[in-house]
Amino acid sequence: MSSAVNVVSRAMKARHVSICICTYKRPALLLRLLKALEGQETDGSFSYSVVVADNDANRSAETTVADFAHEASIEVAYCCETNQNIALARNAALRQAAGELIGFIDDDEFPVEDWLIRMVRMLDDPKFSGVLGPVRPHFEEEPPEWIVKGGFCDRPEHSTGKILAWGECRSGNLLFRRKLIDGDDEPFDAKFGNGGEDMEFFLQMTEAGHVFVWCNEAIAYESVPPSRLTRRFMLRRALLRGKNILKQTTGRWRKVLVSLVAAPIYLVLAPLLLIRGQHWFMKYCIKLCDHSGRLLAIVGLNPISDRGI
Repeated sequence: MSSAVNVVSRAMKARHVSICICTYKRPALLLRLLKALEGQETDGSFSYSVVVADNDANRSAETTVADFAHEASIEVAYCCETNQNIALARNAALRQAAGELIGFIDDDEFPVEDWLIRMVRMLDDPKFSGVLGPVRPHFEEEPPEWIVKGGFCDRPEHSTGKILAWGECRSGNLLFRRKLIDGDDEPFDAKFGNGGEDMEFFLQMTEAGHVFVWCNEAIAYESVPPSRLTRRFMLRRALLRGKNILKQTTGRWRKVLVSLVAAPIYLVLAPLLLIRGQHWFMKYCIKLCDHSGRLLAIVGLNPISDRGI
């Protein structure tokens, strides 16, 4: 029995995790994230390193990464994807990642100290291909009351162990087995240049039979600057989200038909709900923009090309 335990222990210690970060002109936030990653608990059961993919042709993150790596206790690799495209940046990071397990965390996020070890432990179960955790808002200043009441910066959370449908998955707090992408040099589709590439990734992975699980204790926090606490930002983001969802490989026309029915309903409901409060009004305005983004995209209109941040 002790011999078998030793074999398992050695196998666990041999595991290496590569944490991938894609960044664009946010050196202060990137540095905070790197510092948080350096302090991750491992219990001696695995090693880890970091890959930073700079999506700025001017290499704005290079000095930050170099200065941090010079003093850091963990290995940090740097690469630059000059074409501003989040899917290409993710693929560039993956080409530098050497781990058996690969993580993604956004440059405006920072994890708790036991984030990584909790993620890794979930993948001790061989039936799971990947694990995701919650991303909670970290407000840089006090948000307006309607933001809090409407939960506009809150993301869905689940009980630990819940098996996720592809639509419940995202890349902001993710760890998965490298074997999922073996033989695929570009697992993230470049046509999703400004968002939605991760949803397509999870759609393809789940259709291939891979299982993703939730760990609600593997927490990351996302910085929410004042610029995101505005109606304009939220409506623009909804239009972009609606446009990008039509790039997915399945269900395109079903989504269009749903939007043809839903958009007029939300157009009528939104002003009526204003009497219930700003948060109700904005919820339905956002729904309206989600569906409007789809409908405008299907007729070739492009009201927005980025999130305007």
